[in-house]
Amino acid sequence: MGNLLTINGGKPLEGRVTVRGAKNLVPKAMVASLLGSKPSVLRNVPEIRDVDIVTGLLSVHGVKVSKDPETGDLSLDPADTKSATSSEIDAHAGDSRIPILFCGPLMHSIGEAFIPDLGGCKIGDRPIDFHLTVLRNFGAVVEKRPGGIHISAPKGLTGAKLELPYPSVGATEQVLLTAVKAEGITELKGAAVEPEIHDLIHILQKMGAIITVQTDRTIRIEGVNELSGFNHQAIPDRNESASWASAALVTQGDIYVEGAMQRDLTAFLNIYRKIGGEFEVDDHGIRFWHGGGSLKPLVLETNVHPGFMTDWQQPLVVALSQAEGVSIVHETVYENRFGFTDALVRMGASIQLHRECLGSVPCRFGQRNFLHSAVISGPTELHGADFDIPDLRGGFSHLIAALAAQGTSRATGIEIINRGYEKFMDKLIGLGADVELSSLGR
Repeated sequence: MGNLLTINGGKPLEGRVTVRGAKNLVPKAMVASLLGSKPSVLRNVPEIRDVDIVTGLLSVHGVKVSKDPETGDLSLDPADTKSATSSEIDAHAGDSRIPILFCGPLMHSIGEAFIPDLGGCKIGDRPIDFHLTVLRNFGAVVEKRPGGIHISAPKGLTGAKLELPYPSVGATEQVLLTAVKAEGITELKGAAVEPEIHDLIHILQKMGAIITVQTDRTIRIEGVNELSGFNHQAIPDRNESASWASAALVTQGDIYVEGAMQRDLTAFLNIYRKIGGEFEVDDHGIRFWHGGGSLKPLVLETNVHPGFMTDWQQPLVVALSQAEGVSIVHETVYENRFGFTDALVRMGASIQLHRECLGSVPCRFGQRNFLHSAVISGPTELHGADFDIPDLRGGFSHLIAALAAQGTSRATGIEIINRGYEKFMDKLIGLGADVELSSLGR
């Protein structure tokens, strides 16, 4: 039983939304609490499904998670950490990939970890082999068992010299969460340096970790025997901020995003202005609006931080369908990210997908038959359509296209949006969207 969202398009989104802690940080910060010998407090926590998933996973491992009813702050007490069965982990993990990050902290606290076979968003091949290789380098013993993988460290974990073939955020998090209490020094080359990684490092440093980030994507970690708790306010979600900014542009609206932070949106703001969007930054957030006149086409390549983020690309493709001329988007981070464009084409957008690298830099997907470049011609008039939401960011893109389109659209799979967007329906209605949520019959 799911829900059906009916969207009557053609109304500008206007008003104010608040963006809280980053989906790409908060669950990892919660996992980090496992490393402490004392309780931790995490502030600015959004009400999203990923937080519920990690709360459940921590609970089955004996961590007490309590939420302040007024502030929403989480207290996390790892005093009674214990092993959990695969069925308990499975029941809470669902299709999330977060259990893989429990490995290092659990080996440090109870000597073993179990990861059930994992799912996740269908946007690319994100193998956990990377993670397992990293853990083996620290001295972990990895065994395939029915339903998943058992990981143990009979001789303890020791520091390692590591180099990532690609600056993977997940693998960098795995190294940080494992190396901080491993014996000796860990050096990680080719690390991801996203703002959420820096915020996780700040959390670990508060707990007593010794971590140096060098300018050439090298992170050096000196292992310590014990970590205490942390008290931390999570950085705001730059993806959600950029999503609402794109929604303002596509619907010719005007949205003030409270909590949006210029520092973490620099690359996005440059592109937003080049297309023809306007923004104004103050101490508490950023106001985004359509600058009037025609939107301008451009050539865009996604990249790891500090480049233009892959999660920003999808909502922006909708805006480019309304620009006068031909735009090119070269996706270099996730090979299958353009699947979401099928629904946009049905709504009237002109988007062609190509296997070639249509960008200045050939990327790792170039000779491998992935449709990872898009040519978008505009402006085209968008009209309502029925669609099923495929993944988090693609789903948001479909919704803002439907909000901008003439006529009525019907969307299923809306539950996926709740994984990363807090109080999504309330925010849409607050901005003046003409939407209605109803329950689908069996």
